[in-house]
Amino acid sequence: MSAPYGLLAEFATADLLLEAVRRARANGCRQVEAYAPFAVDGLAEALGFRSHAVQAWTFAGAVAGGLGTYLLQWYSAVIDYPLNIGGRPLNSWPSFIPPTFELAVLGAAFAAVLSMLIANGLPRLVHPLFGAPEFDLASRNRFFLCLRASDPTYHVGRSRQMLDDLHPLLLREVAA
Repeated sequence: MSAPYGLLAEFATADLLLEAVRRARANGCRQVEAYAPFAVDGLAEALGFRSHAVQAWTFAGAVAGGLGTYLLQWYSAVIDYPLNIGGRPLNSWPSFIPPTFELAVLGAAFAAVLSMLIANGLPRLVHPLFGAPEFDLASRNRFFLCLRASDPTYHVGRSRQMLDDLHPLLLREVAA
């Protein structure tokens, strides 16, 4: 058998999953994964998500798109190919605003999608949990908690006992 990926526990309700996550975090586990068929209030906070990397990258994409567009228009109208048409100034910034806004939105959208994919570790076509026959219920009506074996506090016996005290429907070791 290959190296273990972690310990998978199946719960019937979202409240039981939330309690299991809180108990695991209270016992020092830091690499805890939770899977639910719908959004569970308080689950992200219980798992310890505090990062705002997607928002920061989205803002950076918007700034880069907007600034790049504005500078491209300014350079082409003022430096590279200046045309004095109708006595208007070369740096006619009001006419630069619509494309600047549009490409700022486009840059933000691209950055948001790309940073979300990177933060989620996607695309990942094969995951060790896909080998568990019951795991397909995570998208229908069951709630799963996985304690990763790569966590420094992970110990098969203690972790199994901690999860067993919560009376899961299933408790299984998953191979990597």
